[in-house]
Amino acid sequence: MDATQFYIGGEWVSPLGTDTMPIMDPAEDARIGTVALGTAADVDRAAEAAVAAFETFGRWRKAERLDLLRRIRAVTEVRREDLAQAITREMGAPIEMSRAMQAEAGIGHADGFIEALEAQEERWKLSNGDTLVREPIGPVGLITPWNWPINQIALKVLPALATGCPAILKPSEHTPLSARIYAEILHEAGVPPGAFALVFGTGPEVGDALARHPALAMVSFTGSTRAGTSVTKSAADTVKRVTLELGGKSPNLVFADCGAALEERVRASVAECFLNSGQSCDAPTRLIVERACYDDAVEIARDAAERTGVGDPRREGDHIGPLFDKLQWDRVQAMILTGIEEGARLVAGGPGRPSGLNQGWYARPTVFADVSNDMQIARKEIFGPVLSILPAADEAEAIDIANDTEYGLAAYIQTGDAERAERVAARLRAGAVHVNGGGLGWGTPFGGYKASGNGREGGLMGIEDYQEVKSLHFG
Repeated sequence: MDATQFYIGGEWVSPLGTDTMPIMDPAEDARIGTVALGTAADVDRAAEAAVAAFETFGRWRKAERLDLLRRIRAVTEVRREDLAQAITREMGAPIEMSRAMQAEAGIGHADGFIEALEAQEERWKLSNGDTLVREPIGPVGLITPWNWPINQIALKVLPALATGCPAILKPSEHTPLSARIYAEILHEAGVPPGAFALVFGTGPEVGDALARHPALAMVSFTGSTRAGTSVTKSAADTVKRVTLELGGKSPNLVFADCGAALEERVRASVAECFLNSGQSCDAPTRLIVERACYDDAVEIARDAAERTGVGDPRREGDHIGPLFDKLQWDRVQAMILTGIEEGARLVAGGPGRPSGLNQGWYARPTVFADVSNDMQIARKEIFGPVLSILPAADEAEAIDIANDTEYGLAAYIQTGDAERAERVAARLRAGAVHVNGGGLGWGTPFGGYKASGNGREGGLMGIEDYQEVKSLHFG
């Protein structure tokens, strides 16, 4: 299961350097393959091919680009199981979740971008007689993370190809297997040589080279806020467009007017927090509960956490898998200990591995109650199955606590009052607000406020990020 070649100029090529690193299975802490680590010279080679491809690919008609997206979707559907199996092995997502959500994202986002591109007007006239034209911004660099590998790759590669922008992808070096399969999908679908390149490597080497490269008109990054800041600084000298999808510490406001639905809504909230072993940037990790139903919500959350299964991601069933590597496991353990030291009340889980799981990077589903918003477990992105429950006296205090964060990626509301849902949603500083379990549909733009990034991914807005607007003035 090696990933020791790069895809450049329409073919698989050997890296220019010799550095490699192991591909690890987090369920067993065992080596399952090797990934090559590229250099700035590999990025130069990919950029040269992208610039050459842009001369023709950048002029493809909309109908041609739509046909390409449809072919990509069709091949992705054929390779869905291959993608799911690779994601389960390389980052530990349970196989049922890998099929239904992780691999499915490649198909769902294709549908969203096809619909958006079909609807987009690429040339239109203003009332003053001038004409506006949308054109591809040019060759782009794409940097994606390990936690939702195909979801993030599709959200960047597909809009680039949809608009005629040659794309150079640097996926996480920790999840190269699914990226390699996706490159095979694009090749089979007929992406022209140079219009897509895959270069494995680290952020400080390959990622930084993409951000700095003068031939690239844009760089799109998903990852931590710290790394996103670094990408932005590296890109500044070449004045390229930068779009960022970064971290989050999403609030989930629970109101007593849920009534009889309180148990259902809290259990669903715990499940959403623990989805993907808590390794999602928009996970609702701060449960802000109105005092009138606080004790009941804490007890429901405790029981939900204790009933959450943890086990081998290759096994069918409803459970969460391991964290993706030892470094992440160590970080989560440190934050759980920090929560205890800060005086939060541990009501479920805690440090260490679950009973019977002594190999692999499994963490115990953990719930803290009586958390204050100045505690580190309420302010830092833990990226593990850890939920913090905070009390709020009323709606106003709940909103204040929710917005008291550097992040603004997502927010969640649980209420039986439709007017309250609208009122509170309007006050929350977040790019997406989910009410009573409402999910994000394919084609809906995704992105955040504040330190959670800039730009939007998905649908029409995701396409527009890869385009420039030119005005034409006829005498």
